[in-house]
Amino acid sequence: MSTSEAVGTGDSHRRSAVNTRRAELLDRLCELFLAEGFAHFTLDDLAGRLRCSKSTLYTLASSKEQLSVRVVGHYFKCATANIERRVETATDVRLRMRAYLDAASEELRPASRRFIDDMAANSATRATYEANAAAAADRIRSLIKEGLDRGVFREVDAALVGEMVGLTITAIQRGEIGERTGLSDAEAFAALSQFLVGGLSAPPGPGGGTRHAHTTEET
Repeated sequence: MSTSEAVGTGDSHRRSAVNTRRAELLDRLCELFLAEGFAHFTLDDLAGRLRCSKSTLYTLASSKEQLSVRVVGHYFKCATANIERRVETATDVRLRMRAYLDAASEELRPASRRFIDDMAANSATRATYEANAAAAADRIRSLIKEGLDRGVFREVDAALVGEMVGLTITAIQRGEIGERTGLSDAEAFAALSQFLVGGLSAPPGPGGGTRHAHTTEET
């Protein structure tokens, strides 16, 4: 191996080690934020809790505000990936919808009320929060449309149901459902899953949600 190749390999290993360290820090920050919120922490506090230097935190973001946005974005990115992995294993659209909402419930379970409130109170993290809620509502709408096309969901106005689900998801993530019902966000998602799948499933027997299925096959 030439000197230049050795240097290049060494640089690659160092970059890989740095990236691994940053990923670990993000995961640890995410766990801390989920459990305790983040608005009350200073960078000094976070450095102390993670037993690292402030300069190490600055490799992730240039300010506490930007760090909060990055960690919240990391949380939702990981949660979305975990949810979609669960959905991929289900072949029936009804099972995919249940898997989606049940997985969303599981991903939200570690999130403390303080974390949710801190996200809602900060305009930058709230934007991430609301974008995630909108994406979740769009995903549910697509599953409803697929269920209608396949004839496994009863005849409903997919746009209306999708809008209602979107409003419910937003209300859950804003904490409004929890305040009114006493349910945690995870429990509310689990209840929404049971309500949706049970309420949309087409009844068995002749004519039970078959029109869309025939239309799909003919096209």
